[in-house]
Amino acid sequence: MRITANNISKYFQRRQVLKNIHFQIDSPGALVVTGPNGSGKSTLVRIICGLMGASSGTVNFIENGKTLDQIDAAQQIGLVSPYLQLYKDLTAWENLSFFAKSRTGHVEKKRILELLTAVGLNNRLHDPLRAYSSGMLQRVKYAAALYHQPKILILDEPTANLDETGKQWVYSIIETYRQSNIVIIATNEPEEVVLATQRVDVT
Repeated sequence: MRITANNISKYFQRRQVLKNIHFQIDSPGALVVTGPNGSGKSTLVRIICGLMGASSGTVNFIENGKTLDQIDAAQQIGLVSPYLQLYKDLTAWENLSFFAKSRTGHVEKKRILELLTAVGLNNRLHDPLRAYSSGMLQRVKYAAALYHQPKILILDEPTANLDETGKQWVYSIIETYRQSNIVIIATNEPEEVVLATQRVDVT
């Protein structure tokens, strides 16, 4: 798998947020996107994921020499971000079942249990998310992102709301995942920046 970004620029009305961003990353590997608060890190992540269009430039996903269309590319991505919405009136199990069905067309109960156990929520499977702490909600997002075993894992503020144990778990996920896939991290945290093999700075 290869991702190429070619001269990505983004304007919000007359304000330019991104200017001629370019990179290429091949699997296996990890790319970090850094920059001051408000510099456009999350905007770039959204553009890469196809959640937002660029004002100019292109992002291409290439697998086995073939450029994927937007739908096929999206199927390869697992995203964890502050703007990823969960259904607070549903349980963790119901949320993952919903994401599973929308991603793959079916629900693998064994996989859901495996993931919710891995993120430490196996004893809260059937509690509505409105009863969860912010850290627990972040763990649900990881379970949802990893369900379909994506070839590209994109993490915007990957350890937001997590305690030290949770952070170490995320670091281990990044370390393991980058050995055979692509990981893209948007962060300014030094402990996370060093996990990447490539870096893009947005200012």
